[in-house]
Amino acid sequence: MRYAIVSDIHSNLVAFQAVLDHMRGAGPVEEIWCLGDLVGYGPAPDECIQLLRSHPHVCIAGNHDWAAIGRVDVSDFNPDAAAAIRWTSRHLSAESRAYLESLRLTEVTGEFTLAHGTPRNPIWEYLLSEKAGRVSFDHFQTRFCLIGHSHVPLLCHLDERGRVSLLGIPQDRPFRLKEGRWILNPGSVGQPRDGDPRASYVIYEAETDEFQNFRVTYDIEATQRAMQTLALPRRLVERLSYGW
Repeated sequence: MRYAIVSDIHSNLVAFQAVLDHMRGAGPVEEIWCLGDLVGYGPAPDECIQLLRSHPHVCIAGNHDWAAIGRVDVSDFNPDAAAAIRWTSRHLSAESRAYLESLRLTEVTGEFTLAHGTPRNPIWEYLLSEKAGRVSFDHFQTRFCLIGHSHVPLLCHLDERGRVSLLGIPQDRPFRLKEGRWILNPGSVGQPRDGDPRASYVIYEAETDEFQNFRVTYDIEATQRAMQTLALPRRLVERLSYGW
């Protein structure tokens, strides 16, 4: 069985649809695992929520999801992110709001723990260092943890001697995560920040125990035009072209 691991869709419907089209082209997917931040930044929050809900899926809450429903103070965001969240909150349907309110902070499915930031602090903490990784391994019990939030694809490994390493995700080929325990970030569907503007996601093939990171080209200008029409912050529009 194949599972799609996505994160940080951020109301970018064009990118999300491109990812779904790409994953279907490689064969059937049993379930989508979404690591939070369905909304925020982009122009289509309701549509992204509806599209995810039309597929078998597991989803957890991210900081933008919580901010959109008032569980996080927007004063904790930078001005552009706060402006986009205020717009998102005003335009969420009652059904979408109820869905976001239903999301838990973490979920466990088989050998995988799902958390948006880190398992220690699912809403706010970024995992971008070995120090953060070392602490994180103390806060989940499964072999694997899947995270988002940083918008950067990466791996963090705890080996059998207790050593922690931060690693890049192999590109253009399947890979296995063998000995030890692992944290994996699939990157962002809707707003990549690793210098590559293409949408990023990961497929897990359970039968072979293999993962693969995919980068998917989408019509960035279509999303940018929609954002401009809605008067979303200019910087959020421009950054999509550069993957930062």
